[in-house]
Amino acid sequence: MEGLAMNVIPEIGLRRILKEFRWRVGLTWLLVFLEYALDAAIPLLIGLAIDDMLSGGSTQLAWLVCAFVLITAIAVLRRFYDTRAYSKIRVKLGSELDQRQQALSVSIRNARLQMATELVDFIEKDTPELFAAVITLVASAMILSSFSMDLAMSSLGLLVAMLTIYLCFHQRFFRLNGGLNSQMERQVSILSARQPGQLLKHLHAIRHWQVRLSDAESIVYGLIFLLITAFVVLNLWLCSGYVGITTGALFSIVTYSWQFGDAAVSLPTTLQSWSRLHEITIRLNNPEAHGAA
Repeated sequence: MEGLAMNVIPEIGLRRILKEFRWRVGLTWLLVFLEYALDAAIPLLIGLAIDDMLSGGSTQLAWLVCAFVLITAIAVLRRFYDTRAYSKIRVKLGSELDQRQQALSVSIRNARLQMATELVDFIEKDTPELFAAVITLVASAMILSSFSMDLAMSSLGLLVAMLTIYLCFHQRFFRLNGGLNSQMERQVSILSARQPGQLLKHLHAIRHWQVRLSDAESIVYGLIFLLITAFVVLNLWLCSGYVGITTGALFSIVTYSWQFGDAAVSLPTTLQSWSRLHEITIRLNNPEAHGAA
């Protein structure tokens, strides 16, 4: 039976949510896979349609239209389902968390209730993006390698470089998220005290943590997009030397190169979210873990 059991005290976290709500989550993940598997084939279908139309045909164009219609239908169905499924998970998770932490102040309970919703938000919103990224990465790498192994090796090099950049910033993200969460746990208490000076100090402290997080994110993504630019330029230079390459094939190579880089960005983005959720999970399962910025 689905639901968060009240007679035991298992740890609240992503693993538990995925286990206890596996059927609800599994169905939406299946729809995600179908949607993005079709989406990953679009650039190839466009390239085939271009070559087909240049030779006077229209069959490939018809297949392209069918793919677009099917993607739209699956996407709409998934979003209808997601809203209903994940809202029920949020209600059950929030109810149990509040009963567990009755001994804490209202300020901390309020902040942690909001933090708990981030676990469900990650599964609902970030995980499908991760699936889409993995599907796109695999499809792009396979199609690029079908044109040339040089393109496949440049793709691998980009992926390794991006993950290396993120790993250099992982501990920093964890520490900054911890500071922000600790400050947010004080908010309701500060508001209840009705002391404008304390509230202003609190808001400046939140701003401090948010600015530091934003600065770290900006550096990471600036470096990553420079890598993507170099990757696309390199692939353009490589394919320009291929003998007998068609217009449609050139379009596919350029598009899949960009899609590979764009999808690869989702990996450090997801890892960054995981850093925040890891800190939140520790906090939710340890009632005494609060107040230390």
